[in-house]
Amino acid sequence: MGEQYGGDHLDFRGGEFRGPFTAKKVEYHQHGPAPTALDALPPKAAGFTGRRDQLGELLGAFDPDGGEAPGAVLVAAVSGLGGIGKTALAVEAVHEACDKGWFPGGVLFVNLHGYDDDRLTAEQALETLLRALGTPPEHIPNGVDARAALYRSVLAARERELGAVLVLADNASSAEQVRPLHPGGVRHRLLATSRSKLPQLGARLLPLGELSPDEAYELLDRALRIAAPSDARVANESEAVAELALLCGYLPLALQIAAALLVLNRDKLVAELVEELAESGDRLLHLDDGERSVRAAFDLSYRRLPAEQARLLRLLALAPGPEVTAEVVAVLAGADTPPTRVLDALCRAHLVERGSGRGRWRLHDLVRLFGVGVVEGDVRLRKEGEAARERVLGFYLRWADAADDRLRWLPGMPEPERFADRAGALAWFDSERAGLVAAVQWAREERYADRAVRLSQCLAEYLNWRRGFDDKITMCGVAREAAHRAGSRVDEAIAWNSLGNALRETGCLEEAIDAHTRARDLQQAVGDRLGEAVTWNNLGSALREAGRAGEAVNAHTRARDLYQIVEDRPREASAWNNLGLALREAGRAGEAVEAHSRARDLYQGVGDRPREASAWNNIGGVLWEAGRVEEAIEAWEKALEGYREFDDWYGTGQTLSNLALAHQHAARLAEARTCYLQSADAFTCANAPTEAAKVRTRAEAITP
Repeated sequence: MGEQYGGDHLDFRGGEFRGPFTAKKVEYHQHGPAPTALDALPPKAAGFTGRRDQLGELLGAFDPDGGEAPGAVLVAAVSGLGGIGKTALAVEAVHEACDKGWFPGGVLFVNLHGYDDDRLTAEQALETLLRALGTPPEHIPNGVDARAALYRSVLAARERELGAVLVLADNASSAEQVRPLHPGGVRHRLLATSRSKLPQLGARLLPLGELSPDEAYELLDRALRIAAPSDARVANESEAVAELALLCGYLPLALQIAAALLVLNRDKLVAELVEELAESGDRLLHLDDGERSVRAAFDLSYRRLPAEQARLLRLLALAPGPEVTAEVVAVLAGADTPPTRVLDALCRAHLVERGSGRGRWRLHDLVRLFGVGVVEGDVRLRKEGEAARERVLGFYLRWADAADDRLRWLPGMPEPERFADRAGALAWFDSERAGLVAAVQWAREERYADRAVRLSQCLAEYLNWRRGFDDKITMCGVAREAAHRAGSRVDEAIAWNSLGNALRETGCLEEAIDAHTRARDLQQAVGDRLGEAVTWNNLGSALREAGRAGEAVNAHTRARDLYQIVEDRPREASAWNNLGLALREAGRAGEAVEAHSRARDLYQGVGDRPREASAWNNIGGVLWEAGRVEEAIEAWEKALEGYREFDDWYGTGQTLSNLALAHQHAARLAEARTCYLQSADAFTCANAPTEAAKVRTRAEAITP
């Protein structure tokens, strides 16, 4: 049979056919190359600002000239809290790298949607990248390994033909998602962004923190001026802008939302938005511009956490103070030991941050608010949180009481639990100070009031020692109100009295006198003679500093007599010491020396070395005024020995200042200058910057 092809048909003339016969025209198509998507990089973020150091580090990692060097960075991973600006930084860096001509082979971009419900698997991501490289769909094999091999082969060919390629894998949730995307070779680069640190990748890790205050200011100003070049609200309200940045936690997403809210309402002052955020019971509710939400960003991370990590994050949000020690974390979790493994996992996810020292942990302010919101929205979680706070208060009260006992300890007293010496007690207080003061403020809630008030009483001596009078004023105010609500006049009087001491130390003398008077009246009403003696003694100090020396003498005399009645020798010594100061102020120098000497002897008798040093210092002052210079110097040197023995930096600073004055008077200028400078250092250690500045000025005025 012969067949002839003519044009677009087949010629079957002359053919012999038996039975049914069907013929179909065969069609031929010439396929062009599959399209590529090597320019799909998102545009730069409008108003991107800051991050110069991080940009420099990324560009250093991208530089193809480093590709042949040993240890070259082939993979980089930018990580950070949701909303911290990872993608914006990555895109900015890739654009700058392309502008330098480093990746002539192109840029591949894939969003892994790592925290969405429909996140991409590595296999799906490889299909996306292969399609972007122009691979026909029917040529893409199944399976991660096969696709990864083809992907690397295509990239190798592209490198030979055009040059290096940069791959940006955005929003990864695990190393498993990213590892198969490694492009191979030595000149290609892979950049991943993730809310987790991804240490398993063997990548250059670049964790991002919040913006600096200056960067936050620039971001807000640039965002408003992009929308309207004449918008000068940021420049005109710098103080309000600083507060707004603080309320936004210097988080780029929060700052961008705040800027959008201001752009939408050109008549709104920055100060008005600050007021709305500050006074809102739910700040995260306001950090939402209809399209972006800080709460939604955090929720994506929270929902992916395993149960034990989610629980610990919620409990950490309820912790007192800006950061907590590992010991307190264990108490919050109800564990015998700190949950280090869970903390490390949360740290890798950037939901928990390492604090100011080893074994300390903190949350970003907005993450804390998010966690509190999660707890408040669920009855079961609220009960869990209340139990955790109860545990923390019990822990703090137990050890603060023991540490306070150590600070007040004298020979013959029972040995306090846990703390072998004053240094150990002070170190514990220093470590937990912010949390302790914050926990006292839980006294505003009836559930915690009783123990929080008792905790405040355990902190009074420590805060005096460290001169933390602002903390003490805050703490005493809360404790006083809680005790008043509970009808506890004894506790209310203690709080008034402690408040009076702090007010006196900060120069608020009339307020201090009023506080001590209120305390005294309450103690007299309930017949608390020891408490009344303490208050008379403190009231006398406030009266003396207010220039009412005669009334001060009477107050200290009342205190002394009451202490003698209740047979409290250590506190009687304190009354004698303060009485000496009042007598000296009243011009009765001889009686003052006698009073201070009585105090010194009583302190020696009970083994109270720090307060014995105080008596010596006061004796030196009276002797100096009487013109007995060498005796004064001898007394001050004894005082200095006692103060230094117990690291009483404020007393050390006072005594060194006194000695400097004596040396200056005797024309020993070099010794005087040395003592003034040492005094300044001691006052600095004692958190007394004003006093430090004064004595430093005196030192500088001495010309040998």
